[in-house]
Amino acid sequence: MKAYAKANLFLKLIGLDERNYHLLHSRFILLYDFFDELFLSTEKSKAGFEIISDFYCEDNIIFKAFNALCKAGFKNELEECFAKYSLKLIKNIPQGGGLGGGSSDAASFLMLMNETLNLKIPQEKLMQIGFSLGSDVPFFLSRYKCANVSGTGQFITEFEDDLPKLEFIFPDIECKTPLIYKEFDHNPHDYKANEKLASKLITLKNHELFEHKNTHLNDLFTICVKLYPKMLSFMQENFFLSGSGSSVFKVV
Repeated sequence: MKAYAKANLFLKLIGLDERNYHLLHSRFILLYDFFDELFLSTEKSKAGFEIISDFYCEDNIIFKAFNALCKAGFKNELEECFAKYSLKLIKNIPQGGGLGGGSSDAASFLMLMNETLNLKIPQEKLMQIGFSLGSDVPFFLSRYKCANVSGTGQFITEFEDDLPKLEFIFPDIECKTPLIYKEFDHNPHDYKANEKLASKLITLKNHELFEHKNTHLNDLFTICVKLYPKMLSFMQENFFLSGSGSSVFKVV
């Protein structure tokens, strides 16, 4: 199964919820040219659930997705499956690039298990499980190619429009999302002004968005440059930033 990347065409932070999580308005699009791959494999090195990949870390979000499905009542089905199989993960999406690779992997794992094991989990329930794993996961579960996303990521409205042709650059910089949001909170910002602009951006067609300045489209761009000065040249050359990562793009 292909786990596609995503790009944020704009990202506006408009406040905090009762848990102090950032509220946002954003436009997500799927990037069909960039994807990880997940599939079941008979290659095993140990008993139980394991991920076989050149890219491996113990806190991979897929482990959280596996545990979430177990807690949702499907432990027996998953244990029976992974007594015979492992999960093969081929990573292609750059890490720390703001392209949602980890979230897409988690969403694809949930869909792969639901379909392969015939778990018959309703879409609404699958979205709830996904949201418990990360704010970007529900978008990938929606399978929309383009959507306006709000709240803390749980409100997703399909936006029917042609996908823009984007040219990406992937700097060798791994931006740390928690650090960027922490620095954002420590810097002056105007949530009301952000929300006012966001209310306009959500109505615009994709190509119309890029009539706006790059730092106006993504509230984290200046913060990203502050923490990672090597990103300054991209901001000056009017590249656009995706999410909170280092991936930048231009429209072609």
